[in-house]
Amino acid sequence: MDFGLSEEQRLLHESLVRYLEAEVPVSRVREIAARDDGHDPALWSKLAEMGVLGVLVPEAAGGSGLGLLDAAVAATALGRCVAPAAFLGTAVMAVIALREAGSDAQRSEWMSRIAAGEVRIAVAATELFARRAGTGFHAESGKLSGRSILVLDACADAILCPTPDGRIALVASDAPGLGVEPVETIDRTRRFAEIVAENVAPTEWLGGGEARPGALRRMIDAGRVIVAADALGASERALEKAVAYARERVQFGRPIGSFQAVKHLCAEMAAELEPARSLVWYAAHAFDAIPAEASLVAAHAKAHLCEIGTFIVRTATEVHGGIGFTDAHDLHLWFKRVGADRQMLGSPDAAREDAARQQGWV
Repeated sequence: MDFGLSEEQRLLHESLVRYLEAEVPVSRVREIAARDDGHDPALWSKLAEMGVLGVLVPEAAGGSGLGLLDAAVAATALGRCVAPAAFLGTAVMAVIALREAGSDAQRSEWMSRIAAGEVRIAVAATELFARRAGTGFHAESGKLSGRSILVLDACADAILCPTPDGRIALVASDAPGLGVEPVETIDRTRRFAEIVAENVAPTEWLGGGEARPGALRRMIDAGRVIVAADALGASERALEKAVAYARERVQFGRPIGSFQAVKHLCAEMAAELEPARSLVWYAAHAFDAIPAEASLVAAHAKAHLCEIGTFIVRTATEVHGGIGFTDAHDLHLWFKRVGADRQMLGSPDAAREDAARQQGWV
């Protein structure tokens, strides 16, 4: 039995990395990140053309109809290249929410638009993991009120707003009564915002407003796996950059990679990364093939990848010495990417607490 990626999945990763490295190098990433909305229409259109945005969308709606492992492969490539694209919210979490909770008409309309790159959808899910006074949403008479403090992929056309009882509202970003305030984080390759809703009439409720707690859980599980894959890709690239620098940087007449201390740092990064890759693949596979394990493995994958990712980008920075801490050096982009991944959809501690709760331990 082959436990690796299929030939098609390897080609998807290689072709996406090849395109991003050629057409969206770090210099362009910096330019896009400096824009107010952090969005590049040309990049977004190309991702749609390559089938990346429709990877989870059924073929009948113009997508590829593939599984979460394929989406994770794409996310690894995007993280590796610190691509400034709203892949998580639009192409993954919104599609899963529509698939699990939407009506046939909603799936047909919104999924086809997602696959074609015609719409971007943000997700207001932070309050599901970090309840704070005055945050979260509630609905009365079909209208939505509440506040979300860290909306994912915030520069979007619409926002998915879940309620504690498992209903999911789709709200236009310019809806009357909805306030959207950008939130600046360390990661400028993706956008976040705080939103406040005061008696906002949603564009529509998924499934007519019926409570679907299971759909909400599936959306979160898929999101966590994709965040783990993004951290995996960023960590892989940070390690490669550290090894390359250790080979070329000369001190005392020798490449610093020949010094035992630097060798150990690079070896420790590699040793942490290799088993983590298999964990991401298994979590993505379990989402589609082993539903009974999906939530538990997704929580562990998210927690573990973001912790070892933090270790790898920090250690890669140490290998680079003083220059690694400067904005002039590109390494900080991967450092900050992993830093944002760590907090998205629950910190490692929150994810592990969720896993413990699923096991009945807390």
